[in-house]
Amino acid sequence: MKLWSKGFEINKEIENFTVGRDREMDLYLAKYDVLGSMAHITMLNSIGLIADDELPLLLAELRKIYAVCEEGKFVIEDDIEDVHSQVELMLTRALGDMGKKIHSGRSRNDQVLVDLKLFTRAELQNLVEETKALFDELIGKSEENKDVLMPGYTHLQIAMPSSFGLWFGAYAESLTDDMLYLQSAYKMTNRNPLGSAAGYGSSFPLNRQMTTDLLGFDSMNYNVVYAQMGRGKMERNVAFSIAGLAGTLAKMAFDACLFNSQNFGFIKLPKECTTGSSIMPHKKNPDVFELIRAKCNKLQALPTQITLIQNNLPCGYFRDLQIIKECFLPAFEELKDCLRMCTYIISKIEVKRDILDNPMYDAIFSVEEVNKLAADGMPFRDAYKKVGLEIEAGNFVPNKDIHHTHEGSIGNLCNERIVGLMDSIMQDFHFEKVDKAIKALLLG
Repeated sequence: MKLWSKGFEINKEIENFTVGRDREMDLYLAKYDVLGSMAHITMLNSIGLIADDELPLLLAELRKIYAVCEEGKFVIEDDIEDVHSQVELMLTRALGDMGKKIHSGRSRNDQVLVDLKLFTRAELQNLVEETKALFDELIGKSEENKDVLMPGYTHLQIAMPSSFGLWFGAYAESLTDDMLYLQSAYKMTNRNPLGSAAGYGSSFPLNRQMTTDLLGFDSMNYNVVYAQMGRGKMERNVAFSIAGLAGTLAKMAFDACLFNSQNFGFIKLPKECTTGSSIMPHKKNPDVFELIRAKCNKLQALPTQITLIQNNLPCGYFRDLQIIKECFLPAFEELKDCLRMCTYIISKIEVKRDILDNPMYDAIFSVEEVNKLAADGMPFRDAYKKVGLEIEAGNFVPNKDIHHTHEGSIGNLCNERIVGLMDSIMQDFHFEKVDKAIKALLLG
């Protein structure tokens, strides 16, 4: 069944090409299509296009379909074009012609727009929660190991003393910046396009503020042309937030693989997160972190993929936009998997506590000695030259009793401030407003 059918059949090969993977992708959107329809028909009832005795029946049936979606049993039948057609067909089978009324005042264009907004909003909330779980583990590990020193590197050369408190805490603070990107993406997503129809509005007296409130949106996309233009742009903006978070995970995974290798030996990964070799019995490969690195590097290409698909399109709807779903919708689950794996590994990771006892790291204490001489009155450049010559002559004897006190240093991690920053960002999402609206819609 095609909503646009005009009584003739199209070439089957062309149909398969144009539909592509859309049925598969639409399964991601099914329950959100139901939610959008529930809000839309409630609004249609308020303007007289759905009768008072019809609305409860339609809502009850839509709630049943939503439950089917939640159970993972929703399917789009072979001869049905998309999720919108399937939901309308299920309503019509259950309620007769009454089910055909739900499309008044909207187009599949604004239907898929609102589906994508609702899906993305929910998935961003999931990402935020998974990111916060990883953040908490990193802060915990930072505090637990705040006094355990390790080498710091520049140019992959030993540089200055660092600590596991700093290393874990650095990635925790990195996540606060990533969370700000997620928050911006969430706020841009949380605007209602429903009522824009095919991108030019409707002659029906739609109450767009009502559907905005029912679905828990912060506001609407006011201009109906812009609502349609926002398709692709919303996905691209969100993709940048996904890429930012993925970049943090990829960098951390690289560090962990490096530090886990025998040449470094700074950390020990949980054995269940490593694999062996078919020929070398000594191997414990960091496969989980290597896969996280690869998956997250792939996710960092997502904004470019989306940009290249929609970059040169004028305003209005084009079928090109369908292809964005294929790279965009699955990205959330892939990133959530990476976050969960990172959180697990960080919780189980073991650190080596006596790394800097090895004399190969003595030179990293050179700056400490330069600073001590400068603090005692020697000009910095003279102190630098003196210590440098001692190192070259093999006469440098390090003082490993270091005291760093400024904000963010080894002795003053500022973790409580980083936690406060994260907490303030979390509070500004206002997920409770959305949760309350959706709960009210589903419970009636």
